[in-house]
Amino acid sequence: MHKPESVFKCIREQGIRFSTGVPDSLLKGFCAYLTENSGNRDHVIAANEGNAIALAVGHYLSTGKPALVYMQNSGIGNAINPLLSLADPEVYSVPMLLLIGWRGEPGIKDEPQHMKQGRVMTELIDAMEIPWFELSSDTDSPGKLIDKACRIMRKKSMPVALLARKGAFERYSSEDDMPPNFSMNREGAIKCVIDLLAKHDVVVSTTGKASREVYEHRADRGDGHANDFLTVGGMGHTASIAMGVALGQPGRQVICLDGDGSVFMHMGALAIIGQSPIPNFIHVVINNGAHDSVGGQPTVGFDVSLPKVAEACGYRQAVSVSSLEEIRAEMTRLREVEGPVMLEILTNKGARDDLGRPKTTPLANRDAFMARLGVES
Repeated sequence: MHKPESVFKCIREQGIRFSTGVPDSLLKGFCAYLTENSGNRDHVIAANEGNAIALAVGHYLSTGKPALVYMQNSGIGNAINPLLSLADPEVYSVPMLLLIGWRGEPGIKDEPQHMKQGRVMTELIDAMEIPWFELSSDTDSPGKLIDKACRIMRKKSMPVALLARKGAFERYSSEDDMPPNFSMNREGAIKCVIDLLAKHDVVVSTTGKASREVYEHRADRGDGHANDFLTVGGMGHTASIAMGVALGQPGRQVICLDGDGSVFMHMGALAIIGQSPIPNFIHVVINNGAHDSVGGQPTVGFDVSLPKVAEACGYRQAVSVSSLEEIRAEMTRLREVEGPVMLEILTNKGARDDLGRPKTTPLANRDAFMARLGVES
């Protein structure tokens, strides 16, 4: 394993000072070190990976210097358009160094949503004609590897990728100077929301630990899991999935259990939701100010008023709460209000160490959910 500070130093020695991206669990140590050791003009945690590529393009245009863009390989989908239509040598020819966490690497057990992406990742990168190198715990000299990648990046004036395999980076514990001090964490908020639901309500929950917590609480209650669609992939698209369900099932209350990082990733969806005929849509956003499922790196969740954004987009009502009592009161009230409506719940970040994972496959979850809605799969 490599020390995050050593890899950071090697990248800096290449004259790369500006970094941007979306945190990844395999890059957790590096991202934590980067966050603590870069000023806010040298490091931007982007809304999504495509935004990060565009930021890197803008940085190059204004300084003549390449940037570092980091992401999980699932984020390649968001990055493809700006990589090919902006940074590519046949368009604006913008050099940048990509650091990509290789989730779902063949031969290594991972969650279902990562397996296909991990298997086809190198083929995708090859199809984009982006040179790439593997960074693993066995890499003798990260500095030499980074130097080789950057030589190609500069010579061809193009993006070049480093694919970080599992275990490439050592752990790094970041210091949380001012941790939030709310009365609950995300799991407590999720339990409270689920306990308030009616028998025929359905839930569409966001990717990461939130869906795992939904699954475990349903199991603890003995409810079964057919009322919940667990969005195990596609970060940022949970609200749009829930909107589709609400349009297709107008007689059923649909609760979207979302997170702040997910909302920011594709926040344009709020405008479409707000202008849509979905009176049966309650958008619950659990805001802990962090990308909690991939290392706890900060979002802008506590600096932006999501309720005001939602109302500006056309949500009929949007409120923010921070206690179990407020959740109970507002959920009860909002159920009687014509939607779409938003309930933002402010919580602390963090999850328990023994949090389990769904024991059913995504396909089984799909079939059970559709059957509960009375639809043939």
